Formats: sequence, structure tokens, C-alpha cells
Amino acid sequence: METTSIEQFYHEINATISKEIAREIGHFNVFSYAELAVTLKEKPIMPYNKRTYYKISLITGKNTAEYADKVIEIEESALVFATPKVPYHWIPKDERQQGYFCVFTDDFLARNKSGVILDDLPIFQPGGLPIFQISPKQRLEIERIFEKMNKELSSDYAYKYDLLRNYVLEIIHYGQKLQPKSISNPSHNAATRITSLFIELLERQFPVESPMQRLQLRTANDFAERLAVHVNHLNKLLKDNTGKTTTQVISARITQEAKILLKQTNWNISEIAYSLGFEEIAHFSNFFKKQTKLSPNNFRSLPL
Repeated sequence: METTSIEQFYHEINATISKEIAREIGHFNVFSYAELAVTLKEKPIMPYNKRTYYKISLITGKNTAEYADKVIEIEESALVFATPKVPYHWIPKDERQQGYFCVFTDDFLARNKSGVILDDLPIFQPGGLPIFQISPKQRLEIERIFEKMNKELSSDYAYKYDLLRNYVLEIIHYGQKLQPKSISNPSHNAATRITSLFIELLERQFPVESPMQRLQLRTANDFAERLAVHVNHLNKLLKDNTGKTTTQVISARITQEAKILLKQTNWNISEIAYSLGFEEIAHFSNFFKKQTKLSPNNFRSLPL
């Protein structure tokens, strides 16, 4: 799995970074899908890569989004939030692609400029699925924000990048209100904090990008020691907050990554097993079959 930089992204869409944007601290730009289609000979299929930038898309048209191990079919309009933490694959299914998207780096929304920490926002939390199919009314509301972005980017207003940050945050908050209430309005008690730290430690190990990269935290005891809590206490907190035990959450995430590696890389089973922390191929095969009812080879041979 490769990592796509902001420079490589511009190469993919056959565009150049303007000198003004290049001078800014942190990168930001906004694009129209319709205008982009004119400059590209083929539909802009985004390969299944990890990216070093954030991307928010408002798109109308038939598309397939492969996000982590999930496949989402989009029939009309969708609002999509992509983060550097989770690779995704975007496949346009027809020629009628309209809407806007913006790309930005974490420096653009640095805390001293925006007042937020991007990865602390619910929309960018690990384990979520930030792809929202939206109504025509919602599409128009979000479209107006993107149109203001597009207009402001070409203005000569001295503080336009501060204003653009506000527009980006407005769309982020719009998306967070589309999430379930339990996600968009988290409580901040000790139990929730420990659960959040556990999820962060777990997700920090992913995606696995090389056969030589190996998971360091694999068991409930590993995480309990790192968090300085008793393993029974951690189990209770996770059970109360997620409905699953520590081992179940870890196993589900390792299984998710195994599916991604089996489908999206050409690594052999031994390399995948090693990278996911298994000492023997047989241990990995037994684990994967217990979780999915399929052997790794049988899962790999299934059509996408």
C-alpha cells in the first residue's frame, strides 16, 4: 500500500499548485468535479492508498467507495470525509459527476489557527464511517459553503485563509451533526476517556504499510499495561461503552486489517501473518477462519 503526498495528488489530477497556495503555512485548495472532468481524459479513480492530506467531498453521481473493509454504493449525493489515518478507494460509476471537494493538510487547521485538534474531532475518530448519503436540500446547503470557498480562494482579501478555515470547520460541523447522537455528542467522563485512549492506541498501529511493520499491542494485557489500568477494569469499561470485550475489539480490528491486506496487497499469507503479530501461519489462518468462517486464501479469491 503506497502513501500519496499532496504533490502526487496534483499529479493524479493533472494540476499544479499555485505559487500563492504554496506560500501558505499548511495547504488548502478547492476543486469542482465538473471542471476537473474537463481536464482529465479518464474518470478520476482514486487508488486504494493512504494519503498525507485530508479531503472533504460533496459529490453527486453514482460511485462506489471502499473505506477500510467496507463497500458503500452511492446512488445520488454524498458528503465524504477522508483522513490520512484510513486508506480508501473511490470508483466513479457514471459520467455524471458533479459537486466539489477540498483538500488540506493538518497544518492548515493547526490548533493555533483554528482552535481545534483535527484528530480529536468526532468526524475523524477511528472506527467510524464518515460517508453520508444526503438529501437534495442538504446538498444545496453544503454546496453553498463550497461555492463561498471557491469564490474566496480567488479573492484578494488579506485574511481569506482565516475565512476559508471557518468554511472548512462549518462543513466539518455539518458532517458531525449527521452522525448518530452518541458519536457527535460524546461525554467526557473517565470511562469514556480511557475507552478513547484505548481506541487511539489500537488505531495508531494501522494501516500496516509494509511486511516489516509489526503490531506491538495485540492482547488485552498489552493495552492495560500501556494505559496503566487493570485488565479487568479495561474490559468492563469497553463492555459498558462498546458492548464488546477488549479482546473482541482487538480481534475485530485485526480482522479488518487482514481483509484489507488480503484484498489490496500482493503480500503472501506468511508476510500478512507476521505483520499482524502472528508467529505461525497456522495461528493466523485459525484466527481468520474463526472470525470470518473463511480461510485467508478463500477470502482473497472472492471477487470484489
